[in-house]
Amino acid sequence: MGSAAAQRDIPPNIVFGHDESPSSVEEGAAFLIDKPSGLTSFDVVERVRAGSGVKKVGHAGTLDPLATGLLIVLVARPATRLQEAFMHLPKTYEGTMRLGERTPSHDAETEVTDRADVSGLTRADIEAVRDQFTGEIQQVPPMYSAVKVDGERLYKKARRGETVERPPRQVRIDAFEILDWTRPDLRFRVACSKGTYIRSLARDLGDTLGVGAHLSALRRTQIGSYAVSAAWPLEALEQALSQT
Repeated sequence: MGSAAAQRDIPPNIVFGHDESPSSVEEGAAFLIDKPSGLTSFDVVERVRAGSGVKKVGHAGTLDPLATGLLIVLVARPATRLQEAFMHLPKTYEGTMRLGERTPSHDAETEVTDRADVSGLTRADIEAVRDQFTGEIQQVPPMYSAVKVDGERLYKKARRGETVERPPRQVRIDAFEILDWTRPDLRFRVACSKGTYIRSLARDLGDTLGVGAHLSALRRTQIGSYAVSAAWPLEALEQALSQT
């Protein structure tokens, strides 16, 4: 069920897509933003904070730096008080897994450390194991993640070359669609619960197939009923904020 904060109703008049902007952000706004690749979620928050002039700004669910797509940025109360309610919503992603290549971060942010031959791997082989990754599953978070172990973010340990045990977490994969298989790249669409690591999904699928895999591209297309097609380009939002 989640906490009471996660169950709060989200007023529609607090959410703003690319065709609308509040008269005053200080009264609270949840902006749908299409995050570009190369920025951290915190980078986007900082740019919205600078553009809005409001100190209390946060986001409702991290996207990795290389990922693009829907990021919900919350400006001022009462929007920031709805953070858990937004984060609790299911997510939809589209992306590409490169099979036959492993990386320490399970994405393209780190160098390939292991390669395997995928010339004999068929779409039927992938479909045969896909169902193992739907429904309620256990996932081990990546070492390159913001999960805290012994009071420190895992990615800080990973950058020092350390590896520690990470307890698995239960997540839910509602749908795992194969959009295209053109060796060595698997294009997919995944609908999942909060807390799901698509990088871990790529790692585990590759390991199950015996060839390894990493995430080469990822785009978040939906959070609950909010779609990236309605989102602000970041620079356009910054320009709009400068005019309010």
